[in-house]
Amino acid sequence: MVYENPDGVRIGLEVHVQLNKLNTKLFCGCSTNYHDSEPNTHVCPVCLGLPGSLPVINEKAVEFAIKIGLALNCNIVEQTQFHRKNYYYPDLPKGFQTTQYDFPIAGEGKIVIEGEDGERVIRITRAHMEEDPGRLQHMGSIDKSKGTLINYNRSGMTLIEIVSEPDMRSPKEARRYLDKLRSILDYLDVFDGDLEGAMRVDANVSVYMGERVEVKNISSFKGAERALLYEIMRQKNHIRRGGEITLETRHFDEARGVTLSMRTKETENDYRYFPEPDLVPLRVADWVPEVLKTLPELPDAKRDRFIKEYGIIDMHARALTTEIKVANFYEEVASKVDPKAAAVWVADILKGELNYRDLNVDAFTVEDIVSVIELVTSNKITEQSGVEIIRAVLDNGGKPQDIVKEKGLLKVEDDIVAKAVEEAIAENPEAVADYRAGKEKSLNFIVGKVMQKTKGRADAREAREKLLAKLDE
Repeated sequence: MVYENPDGVRIGLEVHVQLNKLNTKLFCGCSTNYHDSEPNTHVCPVCLGLPGSLPVINEKAVEFAIKIGLALNCNIVEQTQFHRKNYYYPDLPKGFQTTQYDFPIAGEGKIVIEGEDGERVIRITRAHMEEDPGRLQHMGSIDKSKGTLINYNRSGMTLIEIVSEPDMRSPKEARRYLDKLRSILDYLDVFDGDLEGAMRVDANVSVYMGERVEVKNISSFKGAERALLYEIMRQKNHIRRGGEITLETRHFDEARGVTLSMRTKETENDYRYFPEPDLVPLRVADWVPEVLKTLPELPDAKRDRFIKEYGIIDMHARALTTEIKVANFYEEVASKVDPKAAAVWVADILKGELNYRDLNVDAFTVEDIVSVIELVTSNKITEQSGVEIIRAVLDNGGKPQDIVKEKGLLKVEDDIVAKAVEEAIAENPEAVADYRAGKEKSLNFIVGKVMQKTKGRADAREAREKLLAKLDE
């Protein structure tokens, strides 16, 4: 494969997705609703690995795994099998992890993202099922910890590990890949991404087409981008100083924004994989037709439909279909007002105000945004006033119609705007002269004076048109 980037940066991601919308864990009946519980209260002999306990596969987990594989354009294997991945770590009470090795449930898929120079296809190597280990809580940073606490509540939770090829060329592309993957999983309704540990990232990164380094246990998308930026710079600087990059595993310290060496990288042989004797192989190919019927309309398909059905531009369609909640919100708004106007107000304005406040679309109602759009399109208020109403609702609550009355936002009459234009011209002769001398910026100054005189209740474009007509007389 040819990589156009001169630094030869290659990034592959291993994303661990916790299927926390299942009611029970992968191999036992313990509840998955542990996130607000006291440590070590959602456990049993199976997920604690006590002698004599036997696993029983969660059928719904297999269905979810197939569903994810199909959504990622993967091939579903005829028959899958669990293996024991042998290694000792305190959060793994059995001394091995039950996972899938040479028969992953799905593989050879792809995700299409916006790359640095156009669309980029990120190949999915495999997506396999495994159990989640417990959670280690270090008392201090990992390299200076005075002790470590272990919470086994999440031990045995269903994980899908989605492994990509090293097709990403920058931290920004990695972030876009993660955003796209999160969007697909949200559409499938198989996990709640807002819960702790719902998506965890291990990144494999190399520079100058050299040896790769694995950065483990990155807990956020922002953290993944920061970790990759740091690690790429670290490797480049190390090479410039005459050093060599060795195959190793590093930990990302999110508080300090640095990666720390943990150990040399293990190979497959180190794990001594062998088939799990307590679980029989699963023939899953026969499940595919029924699971296929449950697939929803996915982000890319919904984006294409929005463009065709509502006549909106690609940029708006992409913004509206990234989150399933926003897509559903938009469709409801578009059923009540002009779809193109709805796209502008939801994608450009409402989403921007929500993101600024770190809120989701649930913070605003369909009825309220419809009211704002109708007020603007019926020429009762200006677009600027519409934005002001949205901000007021988000910050202080209330209904758009009441805010219009309280703030006096109804547009002024044409004769009042005309009078304000005449006054602005008469009171600012220097700016008028500058404009007539070819200084276009002076026109914006005079428009601003008109807006001041109308207390922002005039439409800026209409005021500009009236001003131009008067100046050109």
